[in-house]
Amino acid sequence: MMKIAIGSDPNAVEEKYRLIEFIKKSDLGEVTDFGSDDAIYANVAIEVAEQVANKKFDRGILLCGTGLGMSIAANKVKGAYAALISDIYSAKRAVLSNNANIACMGAFTIGEKLREELIYAFLTNEFDEGSPSKEKVDAFISYDMNR
Repeated sequence: MMKIAIGSDPNAVEEKYRLIEFIKKSDLGEVTDFGSDDAIYANVAIEVAEQVANKKFDRGILLCGTGLGMSIAANKVKGAYAALISDIYSAKRAVLSNNANIACMGAFTIGEKLREELIYAFLTNEFDEGSPSKEKVDAFISYDMNR
């Protein structure tokens, strides 16, 4: 079963809880909540990103008002590849073509039903090792690991 780390800032607490329930109800994986109380969203973003980058969790989900700050903060962690997702095609391609391991979303910018559809798309796809994107992904992973 997929292990999923989730966190948010105080702006997205209710959305995070609803998403946790959706993931459990949909049997998409085992969810661990890394909190919501810290107004400094970078702290929870970095904690979730480190857990995913260190392979303690398969995927991560981060929510804040827009998802922008969470994605910027998470991407500072070596081995974390956070994608801001707002449409289903991008949620799928984040994984299929770009090997993203963290989804970031906005509580103020995305409604509940779309949020569920985005997470479903993000969690039910896997990176295609045979895709034309593999060489591109290998290039940024190589840079990331050697910085």
